[in-house]
Amino acid sequence: MKLTHRKAPLHIRLNLTPKIGFGPGKAELLERLAETGSISAAAKAMDMSYRRAWLLVEELNRSFARPVAEKTKGGRGGGGGAKLTPWGRTVLKLYREIEAKSRKVAAKAITTLQSNLR
Repeated sequence: MKLTHRKAPLHIRLNLTPKIGFGPGKAELLERLAETGSISAAAKAMDMSYRRAWLLVEELNRSFARPVAEKTKGGRGGGGGAKLTPWGRTVLKLYREIEAKSRKVAAKAITTLQSNLR
């Protein structure tokens, strides 16, 4: 089976401490939160329960010295939402930089491995 990924099939999970990790799932959750302005909508887009998404955001907020997301007040007749903080945008940007640089460094080795699959 030969894989033909446009990007190197590399998934980076950072173990920042033995108990604090950050990887593709949390990065996607933060991106969806930034796009939608809602934990609920971000969770729905990822086929994740609201509770799970909320717990992950709260875990990230507790893990860092500064929160990655904050609640926003709702407008007229609407509920509130959520948005990334400047620190949350920085966390996401740094993670995506690590991914991009890792893909670039690993691309040749991954291609060699893929070309030798059955």
